[in-house]
Amino acid sequence: MDFDLKSLHPLEIRLLRHVATNEDITAERISSDLSYNLGQCNQTFSWLSAKSYIEESSRELRTLYEITGTGKEYISAGIPEQRIVDLLKSGGPLKMPDIAGALGLENKDVGSAFGQLSKEGVLKMDSEKRVVVIEGNLPERISILGSLLKRGMEQGLIDESCLSAEELSVIKSNSKKRGASTSPFKIIEREDLVYRLTDNGGKVKKLLLEQGLTGEEVGALTPEMLSSGSWKGKDFREYNINTPPNRVLLGRRNPYSQYLQWVKDKLSSLGFEEFDGPLVETEFWNGDALFMPQFHSARDIHDVYYLKNAASAKEIEQPWLDQVAETHENGWKTGSRGWGYEFDRDFTRRQVLRSQGTVLSAKQLHKAKIPGKYFGVARCFRYDQVDATHGADFYQTEGIVLGEDVNLRTLLGLLKMFAEEIAGAEEVRYVPGYFPFTEPSIEVHIKHPVLGWFELGGSGIFRPEVTEAMGIDVPVLAWGLGIDRMALMHLGLNDLRELFTPNIENVRLRRSK
Repeated sequence: MDFDLKSLHPLEIRLLRHVATNEDITAERISSDLSYNLGQCNQTFSWLSAKSYIEESSRELRTLYEITGTGKEYISAGIPEQRIVDLLKSGGPLKMPDIAGALGLENKDVGSAFGQLSKEGVLKMDSEKRVVVIEGNLPERISILGSLLKRGMEQGLIDESCLSAEELSVIKSNSKKRGASTSPFKIIEREDLVYRLTDNGGKVKKLLLEQGLTGEEVGALTPEMLSSGSWKGKDFREYNINTPPNRVLLGRRNPYSQYLQWVKDKLSSLGFEEFDGPLVETEFWNGDALFMPQFHSARDIHDVYYLKNAASAKEIEQPWLDQVAETHENGWKTGSRGWGYEFDRDFTRRQVLRSQGTVLSAKQLHKAKIPGKYFGVARCFRYDQVDATHGADFYQTEGIVLGEDVNLRTLLGLLKMFAEEIAGAEEVRYVPGYFPFTEPSIEVHIKHPVLGWFELGGSGIFRPEVTEAMGIDVPVLAWGLGIDRMALMHLGLNDLRELFTPNIENVRLRRSK
């Protein structure tokens, strides 16, 4: 079997030369013998294991305790329980805030110490809420903690296996893994691995000795070495042109985020103005302003996410509230008969997570320019079964076009652009639909090469009950399309969940077209 000695790193060469067959190879030993730090040991073990030059012979999980800054303060200033008892012995009964002030301790630390010592019969509270000493002798755990702190300062790390049962009980009650700065000891769990040379490792070691490779060879010729002449007489490592180069991970935007920005740029270039709004909306803008009756099934708790224990909005802007309310009740001045029920002005102030992007269009109507073109990319939330084409939260691209001359032909042209240019679909069909706020209403469907036909979204011309209640008396085209689904086609994916994958490799390899 041929061994490629050129591929060995100096750290590997030095370790292989140093150890013998059947000897234990540990990080502790290599650190001591070869002055490797822990990171160099672990990296060298990883390299040699991958090449099958060493193999794991055993592993042991050890629990160690390390003294913290708080523990060092205990050594210099004294253990808080001891200091509290000494203060009370010399100064008499004191209230806990006075104890904390006199000793420079936190009130919570004094309270914790008092609670434990009162259970052990050392302290009590008198009728004036002062702390009084009952028994002057401190419990044995205090002296044990003191000796453990001294050992921690001297040894650095205390191995759990070296502790008696009493010592282990005390140190556990004074140690933490996380947030250890408030405890005198920090818990460290360490896995000690033991390796040994394999047969191949022994053969490589023999070749290294025969060829005189020491691991001290110079790997790079620097300008300083050239100017000083120190390169003379040095042994240099041979270049290995078969060594694979380091992987270069280029900085790149998330593909879906890049796609969303591309859609925004495209619509902006066509003269559309972008609008946006909060994720939390009132029932008024989320449904009432869109002429959706308050008893509509889509507004049931199973479709909309309500905020738990959330306060209702203080008020809804006028005159839109009154005009929308009257439109629901009797049609107001729109020529409609309305829905014929009593509009609930308390319900309309209730807050929900935005369930549709059309809420942005509703809020834009009363301040829109005529003629005008607007769009938004809105994150929406709706109770749904998560699968390849559905999510409980999703993005919609939402928009309106206002003007005397806009009509259904204009809308169909916009839908064609979204389906073919932005989604990249080759097969598109338009299906009659129903929405409470548009008439006529159109759904646009596209065909995915794997998932087949699915709905891209809905569109239509806003009803007068929506536009006139907001002070608009010209036709308004509106659409709300699932931009997540458009991205499936554009990015060549087969599942919506891949847009939000935690697999970083998929994100690195995928790029927007």
